[in-house]
Amino acid sequence: MTETAHHSVSERAYSVLKKLIINLDLPPGKKITENEIAEGFKVSRTPVREAFLRLSQEGLIVVYPQRGSFVSLIDLDHVEEAKFMRKHLEPAAAKYASSIEFPRKQLEELEKNLNDQEACVEEENYKKLFDLDGEFHRIIFTGCHKERTWKSLQQMMINLDRIRMLSLASHYNWQIILEQHRKVVQSIRSKNPNQAEQVMLEHMKLVDVDIGDLVQRYPDYFKRRAG
Repeated sequence: MTETAHHSVSERAYSVLKKLIINLDLPPGKKITENEIAEGFKVSRTPVREAFLRLSQEGLIVVYPQRGSFVSLIDLDHVEEAKFMRKHLEPAAAKYASSIEFPRKQLEELEKNLNDQEACVEEENYKKLFDLDGEFHRIIFTGCHKERTWKSLQQMMINLDRIRMLSLASHYNWQIILEQHRKVVQSIRSKNPNQAEQVMLEHMKLVDVDIGDLVQRYPDYFKRRAG
């Protein structure tokens, strides 16, 4: 296998495993092995080992000597920090996007994303909506030329994303979320930064979840806080 092909296999293993963890298809606390994953992906252990290492560095996999590798439990301290970052950066990005010449390419991507969201709301396709919601916000950061800021935020969002996935179907009013997304795009088009910021502030409140309720319902998924 060439170096390029090897990198491609390793990258695919990493991406798929990360998606499975965030989507809770591999739930917090589940034991996973390189052999099992390699067999499932029909690849050698080497790219899987590399994927495990990257996921371990990101805090999604923990390795215990003599016990093995496990999907990490959700760390509530990390969740709170991610919420803090998101509540400050997202409104700022929306405000900035509405005060500049926002690129036509990204505007068109936002409009397509809204259409896809609307179709998924009608179909009650919640996992697809989750992906589209993340893509919607990424497009705004990209249009503002703040890709590195978005990537940094994404790294912080891993535990929060798993929390959001736990409450996906029952706790979100997707019709209201879709309407808020439309208002953000309208604000960008009409260059109304104050409105964009206000709508995004309200949006951040709406996508918040009752963490206490989730801890009660899924106690084994969460890392216990000291004290």
